[in-house]
Amino acid sequence: MSKEIDLGLGVLDHQLVDSEGRRCGKVDDLELEGVADGRPAVAAILVGASAWRGRGVLGRLAARLARGRMTRVPWQEVADVEATLKLRRKASELRLGRGDDRARRIVEWIPGAR
Repeated sequence: MSKEIDLGLGVLDHQLVDSEGRRCGKVDDLELEGVADGRPAVAAILVGASAWRGRGVLGRLAARLARGRMTRVPWQEVADVEATLKLRRKASELRLGRGDDRARRIVEWIPGAR
C-alpha cells in the first residue's frame, strides 16, 4: 500500500478491524522510518496504553496509570485504510483484542449484553 494518507486525520485514533471483521483496538501511535532522510513512511502501528507516552503530559500520565503492553503491528499488515484500518490477518495472530476478550467474559453476564 503506497498511497499518500493524512496520518493525523486518516489513521491516528482510528478503529482497527481484523480479517474476520472483528474490531480489535485503535491506532494509538505510529512508528515512522525515513524521517531523517526526508522520506517519512509508516513502519508500524502501535496499539496499547504505553504507546500514549508520545502524546504530551496527559499521554505520559495515562500511559503510566494504564496497564497492559504495547503491540506493534507492521504496516504491511494493513490491507486498506478507510473509515477503519482493515488488517490482513486475524486479531489473535497479531496479538490484538486481548483486553476485549477479557472484558467480554464480564460483559456477557449483564442482562441484554448479547
